[in-house]
Order: sequence, then C-alpha cells, then structure tokens
Amino acid sequence: MSDLDPEEFRRLGYAVVDWIAQYRAGLADLPVRPDVEPGRVREQLSATLLSPGLPEEPRPLTALLDEVDRVVVPASTHWQHPGFFGYFPANASLHSLFGDMLSGGLGAQGMLWTTSPAATEVEQVLLDGLAAALGLGPEFAFTGGGGGSIQDSASSAALVALLAALNRSSPEWQERGVDGTERVYVTAETHSSLAKAVRVAGLGARALRIVEPSPGSLAMSPTALADAMRADADAGLRPVLVCATVGTTGTGAVDPVREIARAAAGQGAWVHVDAAWAGVAALCPEHRHLLDGVELVDSFCTDAHKWLLTAFDASLLWVRDAAVLPAALSITPEYLRNAATQSGAVVDYRDWQVPLGRRFRALKLWAVVHGHGLSGLREHIRSHVALADELAGLVRADPGFTLAAEPSLSLVCLRVVTGAGPEADDNATRTVLERVNASGTAFLTHIVVDGRYAIRVAIGSVTTESSHVKALWKRLRTEAAGCLTKSSDDRVDPATSG
Repeated sequence: MSDLDPEEFRRLGYAVVDWIAQYRAGLADLPVRPDVEPGRVREQLSATLLSPGLPEEPRPLTALLDEVDRVVVPASTHWQHPGFFGYFPANASLHSLFGDMLSGGLGAQGMLWTTSPAATEVEQVLLDGLAAALGLGPEFAFTGGGGGSIQDSASSAALVALLAALNRSSPEWQERGVDGTERVYVTAETHSSLAKAVRVAGLGARALRIVEPSPGSLAMSPTALADAMRADADAGLRPVLVCATVGTTGTGAVDPVREIARAAAGQGAWVHVDAAWAGVAALCPEHRHLLDGVELVDSFCTDAHKWLLTAFDASLLWVRDAAVLPAALSITPEYLRNAATQSGAVVDYRDWQVPLGRRFRALKLWAVVHGHGLSGLREHIRSHVALADELAGLVRADPGFTLAAEPSLSLVCLRVVTGAGPEADDNATRTVLERVNASGTAFLTHIVVDGRYAIRVAIGSVTTESSHVKALWKRLRTEAAGCLTKSSDDRVDPATSG
C-alpha cells in the first residue's frame, strides 16, 4: 500500500477545505444541538461500516464527506455556532485550523527536544511571549527561570501541578507515594478537575478541603483558608496545594489570589491558579487586575482553546521554577537517553506532562497569534465582554428577570422572576432554559447559585454578534411570558371562571 502522492493529496485537500468552509458558512442555519436519540449514529454507521464488516477495499474521499454530511453533522452539537452560549466557548478559529494542518503535515512527535527541536523551541518562544502579554511577570518565562508548556487541558495542568506539589512537599514521595496526611484546598466553586486530580494522584476524597467563601461572596476566604490550613497542620496533616480560581465555571467568581498566596506561604503549600476561561482576558490591560498577586504563585493555567480562538486542545501552563516539573515527572529509560538531554541545555517537554508523547500544538497557537495579532485577540475578548454588559443591562431593566450573580467578563447568570416565590421562579427558569434549547436557535446551560436554579449565558463563540444576543434575549422573554401565562391559567378558580 502506498500513501497519497502529493498531487493527489492537494486535489483531495481542496475538497476538505471546501467542505469546512461550506460548513462554517452555513452554521447559523443549523440547530445548535441535534435532535437525535441515543444510539442513532451507531445504527446509521453500522449499516454502512459494519455490514458485512469494515470495508476491505479503499473508498473515495467523496464517500466519506457524504457520510459526514449524512450522519455526523446532523448529530453534532455545533460549538462554533453563533447561538452557542453553553458551558464556556471552545473557539476553533479558521486561522487555528491552518496551524493544525501544518502540525499534522509535519507529523512531529515532540516528546524530547532531540525528536523535534522546532516543536520544543517554538513552544518556548510562544509561551514566553504570552507570559509577557498577559502580565505574568518575567519569573514565568524561560528567560527568567520559569517556563510554560501547552497541555491538553486544564485538568491535566491541575494534575501536573498537584504532582509537582506532592514532590516538593515530601522528598520521599516518588519512592513511597502518598501517606494519607496530604491536604488540598479548594472552594465549592472550584472546577471538578481538582477533585479528579486528587483522586488520580491517589490521595482520596478525604484529602480535599472545601474552604468557605468570604461573606456575601462566592470567592475563597483567605481567613478561612488560613484557619483550615493551621488546624490541619496542628493535627499532623500536611497542606500540599491550594487552588485559586480566576473565573469559576459556575458564576465566574474570582478568588483573591494575592491574599490566598500569602496565607498558603505560611504553610509552604503550592499555589496553583486555575484561570482556564478567564485568564486570557488579562491580555487586555483593563482586565489585568484579575491576576493581581499571580507573581506569588507557583503555577498558572489558562486555556487558549476556550476564549483565545485556538482549536482544542491547547491549555497553557506556566511554572515559576522550570525545575519543579522535571523533578517530579522525569523518568528516563535507556531508549530515551540522548546527548542533548544529558547536556542539560534543552527542555524535554515529556517531563512537563503525564503522557510521554505530544503533538506540535504550538503551531496552531502561532497561527492564531500570527493571523489575529494581540490587537485582534484583545478585540475578540472585548467584544464579548461588551455583549455581556449589554445583556446584563437588559436583564436589570426587565422586572421579569433578575441577575443570579454579578456578571463576570462575558458570563451572565440570570433567572426568571414570577412573583410567586423562589420555587415558582426556579421552575419557570428551568422551563425557559429547556424551551430555548429545544428551539434549536441557542444552547444554554444552568447552575445552582445559593440553592437557586439559574441560567448561564456564556458569550464567546467566534461568530456571535450583538444580533445573536438580542435574538437570545427575545427568545428568553417569549418563553418566560409563556411560563407566566400558563402559571396564571393554572391558578384560575374553575368555580369562577368562564
């Protein structure tokens, strides 16, 4: 069997690019979420791929594209749709796809510097440049003794930070493992990836401490943190890591990084900042206050694949000391030994992550920075913040709605007000969300704030404009009015009606 020759690849590649361009051009006309029953895709594909079995002979690319149109697109949630307001955005700008294509074309495996010097050093330069652009400070750059890497997700970044923290906390960790005294500090708003990291690292759920928020806030209380760490230390337990979040998934809450870092320093605990969604906003000087105190922490993570126009996966992790991750994660069998590594003059990114292998992710990030420039990235972020401000203003002005939490950057949390009490409000809010999602025009998710059901509107799709936010607001009001009408009808006394 031979691979495609370059000319044939060029011809077929045009067809794939045309398909992508046509798909993106028609996105707004598709329902955001599919109306499909579980098992439907398997049923459709089984009829062609498994009947009587996987094809023995090659088939034309046009047949594959036809199957994608017939089976995949109708059963996909369209994350790049302008009406996608659920979770957080997963930007996959067309510029970033160029970088993905180049990465796949090179086919590099960048586990060691020697296996792909360019993959390593392009990533180093980009991460140093972005550290400066975000205002992280020179200590997070390779030139300042720290450094950054591109992980697959913020979940992996949290696990890597925890492993480094365990290694720093106990010199015997690599030989003996955990001993049950380790403690990790989060809030009820902290992303579940921290709880998973604790589990994967073998610490068990008992190691996780939920720190209370400051009064009237959803952000971690530095005083409560200091008290919890002190009590644990007095009991013979070992504070290992504190996770401060900048932009929680639920409401966009921002933990006070500086005060948390100071409290943690008293117990020698590692401080990791999870700014997966909101951290990139620091590219804009007016939002840089979100990272106040970051110079005191040990690691910082933000996702380029959420709000920075870069196709998944591209999570950016920086550490203040470039030696900490290799110290915790490096294992070097004979088949990986080489002169460059042993010279100490290079970075081997396999020592900065859990897997051995890694793709040339830096190319798609480079393509985004090259194609948009920092000014374009700032404009992208600012436009969504402005749209969120616009929506929040509409909510404040409408007595049928209320904000469930103060807006955070491009995230707005709201609920319906029926005038019939909290339970009726929650039921109406839930119904409105379900009806909006069923309409196909938009996709929303929910959160529970202070025990109350609320709708999350996360603005961030590459193609979302003011018209789409206004259309969402119109739909929300229409569905809320329908709920109120039905509620009013249900309260009519049959004895007096008609």
